[in-house]
Parts: sequence; structure tokens; C-alpha cells
Amino acid sequence: MITGNQLLFCRKKRSKKKTKNRNLILNKCPQKKGTCMKIFITSPKKPNSSARKVAKVLFLSNKRTMHCYIPGISHNLQKFSTVLVRGGRVRDLPGIRLKIIRGKFDLKPVYDRRKGRSKYGLPKID
Repeated sequence: MITGNQLLFCRKKRSKKKTKNRNLILNKCPQKKGTCMKIFITSPKKPNSSARKVAKVLFLSNKRTMHCYIPGISHNLQKFSTVLVRGGRVRDLPGIRLKIIRGKFDLKPVYDRRKGRSKYGLPKID
């Protein structure tokens, strides 16, 4: 940061702090289509412990890859499966800022789900 004397005598201007754009992969779109290149399991950060399912997705529009979280219980994803990806980070997995949408393209919905069905691709059954 420039001091007051530097502003007065050196005729410098205050520069604005540059902010990072975290939405480079989705490119200001709500969802993007991609292809799974690899499906693997990671362990979360420290107080938690489990096996979180993660996929490495190649985006068709900009030819870039990113790790995406697979929400819900069990999945049927394989290599070269087509998926739809939305934003939303997973708090206990560092570096994972995208989630895969269930019930769209090759990823099946979570069946026997009562609450929060819309996030897991299951329509309401009366």
C-alpha cells in the first residue's frame, strides 16, 4: 500500500487489488457438459473421515479438466460417461469446487430419497 507522502510527492496512484475469477471453468454458465476421464476416491480434511467419490471431468466447450464431486449414495459412472456439472464447493475436500448433477445424461438418480430429491434427480412420486 502507498503511504500518504508517496501519494503527495511521487505522484503515484493507488492501485486496486486484483481479484481472482474462480468461475473460469464454467465461464459464467449455470451448468456445463463434460466427459469423465477418471473416477476415484479421496479422503476429506481433518476432523472428517470417509471415502468421497470424485471424478476428473473434461469439459467439452473449453477442453479443460477439473475434479468434480459425485453427490449421493453410490453411482454408475465409468470412464467416458457424459455428465452435467454445476457449481458448489465441497467444504472438506480442498480444491473441489464443482458438483455433478444426478439424474442427467449417464449418471442415475439416487433412488429411495425422501427429502432434497431435486438435488439428487428424483421426481416426486405421489
